[in-house]
Amino acid sequence: MTAAAATTAAATPVLRLDDLGWSVRGVPIVHGVSCGVREGEFVAFIGPNGAGKTSLFNLISGIRPATTGTVTLDGTDLTRAGVHARARRGLGRTFQTSSLWPGMTVAEHVRLAAQAAAGPRASYRLWRRAAPYRQEVADVLERTELAHRADTPAAALSHGEKRKLELAVLLVGDPRIILLDEPMAGVSAEEVPALTALVRSVHRDLGRTVLMVEHHMDVLLGLADRVAVMHHGTLLALDTPDAVMADPTVQDAYLGEEL
Repeated sequence: MTAAAATTAAATPVLRLDDLGWSVRGVPIVHGVSCGVREGEFVAFIGPNGAGKTSLFNLISGIRPATTGTVTLDGTDLTRAGVHARARRGLGRTFQTSSLWPGMTVAEHVRLAAQAAAGPRASYRLWRRAAPYRQEVADVLERTELAHRADTPAAALSHGEKRKLELAVLLVGDPRIILLDEPMAGVSAEEVPALTALVRSVHRDLGRTVLMVEHHMDVLLGLADRVAVMHHGTLLALDTPDAVMADPTVQDAYLGEEL
């Protein structure tokens, strides 16, 4: 590939949203969102509660059906595709609220996720034997710094460790694009730096494309290539962190509000 071709490929969005919207009984929750995310890019989504950030992630991941617009991944329209179809295409997602099984160990969570990623042909017998996924589980637990907690039930983990486990469950499926919805929510101040370093490693070392909703601005500004500002369900701005923070429109919109 020539240098010019490589530059063009890098600039081509791997994920594209065009006029994406979702309404409930005629009331728009997300409206007219259009943007592209490039391969390997880190895009942070900010805005006050109710701005439409999580709703937008629900539309991208297939949790909610879009009322208008399209979601395109690698040029393929996934707007009508379900969650599992999008996951098979390499789209992964975490949520604001933990959905871990309290009595299941860390290793069991990751092993079950590995089985699910292997597809419907992976049998219950393979799950019981565990051997087919042993190396995958070990690698992911090492990556997420949870190897020493492999046999620990999820209920015994700190909140920060639970967030790491959610990321481990996601990573074992080898997603190309990762949507993180407020991964620092509820995490103690002492655990935030380690979790931030893990997210940075997933982005830079593993080369994953990351979209993240977060209220910790100090965390976001150190991670993001671009910042997307949501306001009343619309995309108000999308630019570099410095440009967004200096944008008068953004400042006016959030005068007296906490980002």
